[in-house]
Amino acid sequence: MHSTILEYADRLWRGSLRLEDVPLTDLRRGGVKEVTYGVAMWPATGNVYAIRGEQGVALFDTGNALDAPAMYRAVRSWTDQAVKYAIFSHGHLDHVSGMEGFDEEPGPRAAVVAQEGVARRFARYARTAGYNTVVDQREHGFVRMTWPTSHRIPDITFRTRLNLSLGDVTLQLSHTLGETDDATWAYLPERGVLLTGDLFVWQVPGAGDPHRVQRYPDEWAVALRRMATVDAQVLLPGHGLPVIGPDRVRQALTDTADYLDSLVEQTLDLMNAGARLDDILHRVRPPAELAERVYLRSNHDEPEFIVRNIWRLHGGWHDGNPAHLKPAPDAVFARAVADLSAGAASLAGRAVTVAGDGDLRLACQLAELAAQAEPDNHKVHEIRALVYAMRVQEEPGAIAKGVYAWAAAESRSKITGLDLLDVYHEVVNGRMWWLPSSIR
Repeated sequence: MHSTILEYADRLWRGSLRLEDVPLTDLRRGGVKEVTYGVAMWPATGNVYAIRGEQGVALFDTGNALDAPAMYRAVRSWTDQAVKYAIFSHGHLDHVSGMEGFDEEPGPRAAVVAQEGVARRFARYARTAGYNTVVDQREHGFVRMTWPTSHRIPDITFRTRLNLSLGDVTLQLSHTLGETDDATWAYLPERGVLLTGDLFVWQVPGAGDPHRVQRYPDEWAVALRRMATVDAQVLLPGHGLPVIGPDRVRQALTDTADYLDSLVEQTLDLMNAGARLDDILHRVRPPAELAERVYLRSNHDEPEFIVRNIWRLHGGWHDGNPAHLKPAPDAVFARAVADLSAGAASLAGRAVTVAGDGDLRLACQLAELAAQAEPDNHKVHEIRALVYAMRVQEEPGAIAKGVYAWAAAESRSKITGLDLLDVYHEVVNGRMWWLPSSIR
């Protein structure tokens, strides 16, 4: 299985395997396996790495709560050495939720190490648990997931840098702003191993998620370039498979930095010229040659979302359209537009027409206005479900797919009385038997 992980990693780099086709379940079934000397990998939704040294074991990230028992057994089948440190690369739940099994072991408890912002993140999560539960349902369709309000609090925190030792191996920890404000990356100089957390994840950097707090593409790019200077032999990402070889590692890091820098500079140039956000969103594009890289595809986040976050970071929330500063409520505006269009049904009919012409952006806007104008009109909701389901089929990114699938499921559920989450999973998985056959 050791060679299988690396073989898949090579195929992924060469483009003969898609990220979504990596058989993570099969790889996990093989247990924790070494990917280089003394460093083992548990390839999961959030990867877990175990580093073995003369004075014990360090974990870099601990994965998600669902996989935690299996992860614990897998690590313990690889080594029975005491876990001395567990490092959180950042405070996202898919990286910090697997400590329970190790904490229950006899003897001194492992010290959880994190940048000092992780504790503040956990406090914020407790205050916004309901919101985050709704967002995860919308983005991922989680049925029974309730956002936790308590977390494993770090025992050791640092601000900028911290070195940890396992005797024959050093873990050099560095903080940066990136996808989060509490990100940590690590370098193991004796092993030539770079652990990036979510600063590198085999897809467009998550610098624009529309549901989450501010991200930091400028500092992210700086950190990537700094990582590239350590000349690591192996890059171990927060998601996806290893990158093997110093040339590939440097290329992956610098290409990702160039991608972010290009979006930032294009956006700032247009902001400085007085452009509105709407204009910027439809003009800024990543460099074509970088967008084709197998590790910079829009499988989750998207350039358009990153541009919005750059605007928010440098310019605030107002998009430059004065009518949007203090607008009428959505429903009031929708009813006014519907009245001008001979009613909500007419708006919805126009949505069908423009969808047929291929303009799904406009079709969704029209269908949404129609549903806001007449929220109990089942015919309008049939059309709303139709255009959003069509949008799901066209979108490459998981975030956008989730939002549009949720919208389609809302309307489909309202029409049929079916469970909203059941319909959501139908849409996401392409089981849209209720669509016209010409669209499916």
